[in-house]
Amino acid sequence: MIHKYYEGTPQIINLSTEIGRLLGVVDATHLRKPQTELRKKNRVKTIRASLAIEGNTLNEDQVTAIIDHKRVIGPSRDIKEVENAIQVYDRLSTFDAFSKESYLEAHRLLMSGLVDLPGQFRTGSVGVMQGDRIAHLAPPGWNVDNLMTNLFIYLKQGQDNLIIKSCVFHYEMEFIHPFMDGNGRMGRLWQTVILMKANPVFEYLPVEQEIKKSQEEYYNVLSQCDKEGLSTKFVEYLLGKIKLSLAELVDTQRDNFTETERLNYFLDQIGMTAFTRKDYLKVFPKISTATATRDLRKGVEEGMLIRKGADRLTSYQKK
Repeated sequence: MIHKYYEGTPQIINLSTEIGRLLGVVDATHLRKPQTELRKKNRVKTIRASLAIEGNTLNEDQVTAIIDHKRVIGPSRDIKEVENAIQVYDRLSTFDAFSKESYLEAHRLLMSGLVDLPGQFRTGSVGVMQGDRIAHLAPPGWNVDNLMTNLFIYLKQGQDNLIIKSCVFHYEMEFIHPFMDGNGRMGRLWQTVILMKANPVFEYLPVEQEIKKSQEEYYNVLSQCDKEGLSTKFVEYLLGKIKLSLAELVDTQRDNFTETERLNYFLDQIGMTAFTRKDYLKVFPKISTATATRDLRKGVEEGMLIRKGADRLTSYQKK
């Protein structure tokens, strides 16, 4: 029997629906693999944000320099953390999201030279400190392998979609705290590996940056879930961050859309509501009036739109 890790809520349903809609836009506008420069920029943001959450002091310029094999001045451990993360994120597509062995190999690469036994589950006890108090006492070391095995069974056999599974895994892994160190960055890394199975765009989507922006909320929600014994609140929190990351990707790439991509994106936003050229220009403020007119004419000619009225009274509606 597969363990039940969370309760379904209206918020989870609504966020999942919105994420599905945004992924539809991503697919329709060919954003599954963003342009090379954007991919590199987002990879830098991902690595920097995930490590900064753990206290790494290097900034985005320094992370970029290390990627470009340039010399960087900074704490040696911070530099090593970035070098390891670059190596792991460059190999994202080689990891098997459903394999415990692949997961352990990722930890070995991520924490090599930083801990004594990289790539091995802890056998001792561990707690998460907050100031001078223990904020979270993880399960005993003797039970870690069993708990992680059950979590991977859920990943393989559970009925939830992969996006929800990625959120559940992230929380449950943080609760189990299977390693002596590197648990936070591994939770965020493996969520990305799982998300990539849902859509390739997640390889280059810096969800970690959204988490970094709300770091206090991140830890508060983790703590709340610990008390409730379910990952429900954390699933809601992370789905919100995934939605924000997708929306930002679409928003930053709108200027590069073709006319067909603009039409598809706009119609996806507006549904069956009637609209005018002025409404269209509000969504794409950087295109000219003439370009908007050409887009809408093409929409009519290709049977995407119905045109009503004439001149200034012209309106359009999805066919």
